[in-house]
Amino acid sequence: MTAPSDAPGVRARRDDAVARLGAPHPRIDGPLKVCGQAEYPGDVSVPGMAHAAIAVSAIARGRVTTIHRDAAEAMPGVLLILTHDEVGGAIRPVDHLMQGGYANSSWRPLASPEIRYAGQIVALVVAETAEIAAAAAAALRIGYAGEAPVACLADPRSAAVPLTTIKTEHHDRRSGDLDAALGAAAVRIDAQYTTPIQHHNPIELPSTTCLWEGDRLTVYEPTRYVVAAQHGLAAQLGLRPEQVRVIARFIGGHFGGKLALSQHSAICALAARRLGRPVRLEISRRDQFTIANHRTETRHRIRLGADADGRLLGVGHQAATASSRFDDFAMEGADVSTALYAAEAVAAEERLGRVDRNTPGPMRAPPEVPFLFAMESAIDELAHALSIDPVALRRRNDTAVDPVSGKRFTTRPLLRCFDAAAAAFGWAERSPRPRARLRDGWWIGHGCAAAARPVKIGPVALRLSQNADGAVRIETAHHEIGNGLYTLLATIASERLGVPLDRVTVALGDTALPPAGISGGSSTTTSLANALADACTALRRQPEGARSVRLDYLPPGAKPAAVDDLRAGHIKLLTLPEDALAWAFGAHMVEVAVHAATGAIRVPRHVGAFAAGRVLNPLAARSQYLGGMSWGLSSALLEKTEIDPRTGVYMNRDLADYLVPTAADIGSQTVVMVPDADDAVNPEGVKGLGELGIIGVAAAVANAVFNATGIRVRDLPIRIEALIA
Repeated sequence: MTAPSDAPGVRARRDDAVARLGAPHPRIDGPLKVCGQAEYPGDVSVPGMAHAAIAVSAIARGRVTTIHRDAAEAMPGVLLILTHDEVGGAIRPVDHLMQGGYANSSWRPLASPEIRYAGQIVALVVAETAEIAAAAAAALRIGYAGEAPVACLADPRSAAVPLTTIKTEHHDRRSGDLDAALGAAAVRIDAQYTTPIQHHNPIELPSTTCLWEGDRLTVYEPTRYVVAAQHGLAAQLGLRPEQVRVIARFIGGHFGGKLALSQHSAICALAARRLGRPVRLEISRRDQFTIANHRTETRHRIRLGADADGRLLGVGHQAATASSRFDDFAMEGADVSTALYAAEAVAAEERLGRVDRNTPGPMRAPPEVPFLFAMESAIDELAHALSIDPVALRRRNDTAVDPVSGKRFTTRPLLRCFDAAAAAFGWAERSPRPRARLRDGWWIGHGCAAAARPVKIGPVALRLSQNADGAVRIETAHHEIGNGLYTLLATIASERLGVPLDRVTVALGDTALPPAGISGGSSTTTSLANALADACTALRRQPEGARSVRLDYLPPGAKPAAVDDLRAGHIKLLTLPEDALAWAFGAHMVEVAVHAATGAIRVPRHVGAFAAGRVLNPLAARSQYLGGMSWGLSSALLEKTEIDPRTGVYMNRDLADYLVPTAADIGSQTVVMVPDADDAVNPEGVKGLGELGIIGVAAAVANAVFNATGIRVRDLPIRIEALIA
C-alpha cells in the first residue's frame, strides 16, 4: 500500500449524488476558475522572488558580435545579466521530444554566439521588478554579423528532401500503379494546396518560476508534460530527476503550444541558482511566437482519378513541410489522407525542407488539419467535375479497409456522420451549381468535408486510495489543460466505486505524483479512463476500510517497455490495435455568405457530426467539439503568421495583427454526437475527441466558398483579396 502525496487536489463543492458516466456533468473545478481560486503556474508568488526578462535576436542567421550592457547594468534594481559569455556550456544539450529527448527544441540559445533564428534568446536580465528587468533587457545594445536566411518553404533554398532519407522509420505509402490508374480515369484532378505558418496564442503566456532549496529545484511552469520537463531540466543542469519537481496543476490553454520543456526554463533555473533567490520569468506575447512552437507551413499536390460513375481509381498525395535546421520535426499526415477512401492505386510522398526558424511543433490535430484540407478540397473538386453530390461521391468510395495495408477499421461510421450532419443542416437544399443563390447582396454557398483521426493511447501511472470513511483520492501527474480532466476522473471513480462525487478528490500536474505521459494526441481520456477503470476494479477487490492501489497501466497489446519510457519522461503514444485501424470520424457542413460587392466572408451556419467511441461526459464533449469547430473557422479564414522573406522575422506577433475570431465571427454552431460502439479500440471503448472537431473545417469552408462564388481557393487563409481579384 502506498500513501497519498501532500499535493493539493480538487473536488466538487456540493454534489452528494453518485455520478453516472454518459450523463452531463459540470466541471468540479469550475467554481475555482470562476472565482479566481485556481492557481495557475504564473499565479505563484514566492517570498524574495526576483523577476527576469529576455532579449532576443533581431536577425535569423549569423552571430552575436558585441553586447553593450553598461546602460542596463547601471539601472537601479538590476541583479544579474546572463549571455552566452556567462552561460556557455553550463546548460547541457537535450534532444527534441519527438527524437527521444525532452524539449521543444534541441537548440541551446546561450551556449554560443551563433544565431539560428530571429527571436532567439540572446540575454536574460534579472531585476527586483518585472518592469526594471524589461527596461534593462531593452537597454542592451547587441551587434550582429548576419547572413541571408532561408525564411520559408517557398524559398527554393529550403530544398525539401524525401522524408525517407531523414527518418528511417518513415515509409511512403504505395499500392498499385498510380500513373496507370490516372491514365485510365475518365475524370482527373491535379491541384496544389498550401497552408500557412500559424501560431498558438493562448491567453496564458509561457512562464517559469524557479526556486532552489539546497540542491533541489522546484519549477512552476505551464507545460503539458511535467515529467519530460523534470527529466529534461535534470539532464540540462546535471541533476538527478528526483532533485527536480515541476508543478502545473492548471494550464491556461495549450493544444500543442506548451510542448514539454522550453528553452527558457533552464536559463531561468540557472539564474535563480547563481543569484541565490527565486526567479520568475514571463514571456511576452511577442516573444512567445519564437519561444513556443508553431504549426509549420505545408504544400500539397493532390492527384485523383475516377471513372465516369465516380469510383476512385487512383489517389496521389505529395506533401512538403518545413522544420528548423537543428531538429527533424515532421508532420506526417498522408497515412490518414490516403486511407480515407477506397482506391485501386495509391501513392504518397512526404518531404521535409529546412528553414532558418525556430522548430515547429504540434498544433491541434497537427497533420490532419493541413493534409485533410488538401484531400477534402480535391474530393470536392472531383465531385464538381463529375456532377455528383459531394456526399454521394464519398458514399461511392467508402471503404471498410485501408486500401494500402488491407487493415480493417474497427468501426467505420463516416457516412453515418455525413447523414446526421445532412439531416441537421438541410443539405438537400444545397444548389449543385456554383454562384446560384444571391440573398440580400450575399452569395450563399454550402460545403462539406470529412474529419478523421487515428486513436492514440499511452501508458499511465496513478494512485487510487480510499479512506475508512469512504473518501476517495486519485493522483497522477497528468494535466488539466481546460479539457475537464478533474471532472472526468472524479466521475469515473464516483460511478465505479459508488461514492458521491463530492467525496472524490483529484490531484494532477505535479511530478511528486505518479508519472504521466504527455497531454496530447487526444490520448488523455483514452489512456486515463482505461487506467482508472482498472484501478477501481483492483481497489474493490481489497478488504473494506482504508485501502490503496498504485497502478502502472499498460494498454492491451503494448510492449512492457512503454511503462519504462513513461517513467523516464519519453513520449510514448501508441496506435492500437496493431492489426486494425482505430479511428474517430466526423463530418462538417457549413453555409458561407460572400458579399457580392466587397468579398467579405461570413459563416452563418456550421454543423459538425462526430463519432468518437464512447462519450463519458457529453457536456464537456460538446465544448471540445465547439472549440475545435471555432478554431477550424479561424484557420480557414483568419490565421496566418506573416514572415518577412528577406529577414526571417515574424511580422504580426501580437493579437492586433495575428487575427483570431471573436464572438461576432462565429455564427450558429450545432454539434451532433453519433453513436459509435467500438469494442476493439480499448476496453472502455473511448477514442478521444479533443482534436477531431477542427479537422476538415477549412476544407468545408473552402468548398462552400466555391459553391457560393465559383472561385476555387486552394491557399489558406481564405481572405477577401482571393475573391475580388
